[in-house]
Amino acid sequence: MDRGDLTDERWAVLEPLLPKGMRAGRPPVWPRRRLIDGIRFRVRTGVPWRDVPVEYGPWGRVHDLFRRWQRNGTRHHILTRLQSRADVQGEITWDLSVDSTVCRAHQHAAGARKQGACRKSRRAVSSPSRVIPGWDVPAAGSPPIRGNAACTPTASAHPRIGWR
Repeated sequence: MDRGDLTDERWAVLEPLLPKGMRAGRPPVWPRRRLIDGIRFRVRTGVPWRDVPVEYGPWGRVHDLFRRWQRNGTRHHILTRLQSRADVQGEITWDLSVDSTVCRAHQHAAGARKQGACRKSRRAVSSPSRVIPGWDVPAAGSPPIRGNAACTPTASAHPRIGWR
């Protein structure tokens, strides 16, 4: 028996709470106590299921028992029964500690946008500015026309773009 395995006293308390096997026929190859010790080893140490030692049974069988009991509510039922038993015996102190500390993450840690864009984009490099025929207005994103530009109305009704 390893250090974290169930003792005989603890097994005597736990065994009546376990569901009874309903299948008739051949007895299981791996005793339920060893599989439960394997589940407890995995939960206690946090190792991957494949690293559960072989002495607890095949890791797949240990994982299967864990998932079956998790899905059908057996684990919750056993925990509730053990807690109520310990409460009746006065082994649990139900003290509640409330901490009013507030820890806020920075807005960027929460996924907030930066300057209205999800990420910085590089400015595209293009050919020299092209002029829209008939209006003498540079294309969007192009540098302004230098030199002798005629004072003609622009194609935009934007208040800052008007006569030049």
